[in-house]
Amino acid sequence: MAENPKTLTPRPAATVITLRDGPDGFEVLMLRRNLNSDFVGGAYVFPGGGVDESDAGPSAQRLALGVGDTEASRRLNLDSGGLAYYVACLRELFEEAGLLVACDENGEPRLFDDAFAVRRMATYRRDVNVGSLGFVEMMEREGLLLDLRGLEYVAHWVTPVGPPRRFDTRFFVALAPEGQIATHDAGETVADLWVRPIDALEAHARGELEMILPTIRNLEAIAHFTTSREVLGYARSLVDIPRTEPRIVERDGEIVIVLPGDVGFED
Repeated sequence: MAENPKTLTPRPAATVITLRDGPDGFEVLMLRRNLNSDFVGGAYVFPGGGVDESDAGPSAQRLALGVGDTEASRRLNLDSGGLAYYVACLRELFEEAGLLVACDENGEPRLFDDAFAVRRMATYRRDVNVGSLGFVEMMEREGLLLDLRGLEYVAHWVTPVGPPRRFDTRFFVALAPEGQIATHDAGETVADLWVRPIDALEAHARGELEMILPTIRNLEAIAHFTTSREVLGYARSLVDIPRTEPRIVERDGEIVIVLPGDVGFED
């Protein structure tokens, strides 16, 4: 029996706002979801998805460098299990965009910038996405660790009651790994775009770039910064990140989304 949408438990999820510096300011990576998707089809989003059971497993935990579960859980205001969100972030970034934020056992970043490495990682990505190879197994095969040292927690959004799928999503920011090229997966996502936050917001206002509210608000929060490092510094400075759960209400015959503090939210 399907779960009642009024009691539907949001699935834990993680999303990463990936940053790089461009000639006119920093840019973020956005992916367009497949138009046939049953969740925000056609919208431009940041790489991310649900936290899998494997993300919380002991093998994944051993592959994490820079943050342990105690510290990750403290940052996310959880009793335990916070590290799984960090792992999920970088796993989803690899699966959806082909970017792997990894290092060797000495903490030295792996660049994957030669032709052989690029082909090998593309094969791994395909195998991981079709389920013939586990992400953790791939990392172990390559002798790699997930480099969490530059991953910063920045926001917490929960899908409102109503949609058939709900997510309890933690947003992070991270620098794009050097020497790698982001590409959409041609399955869940059908286009990729590096864009300045201000340009993305203006394109959305013109009706050219479809985005959902959490994406818009996260872009608005960082659009005034100049460099990627400034964004990371901003994220590190945040304390007591609030849990934001919008509500869907009817107003004057129209369905609208309201946030805490908006007129009608408490009705």
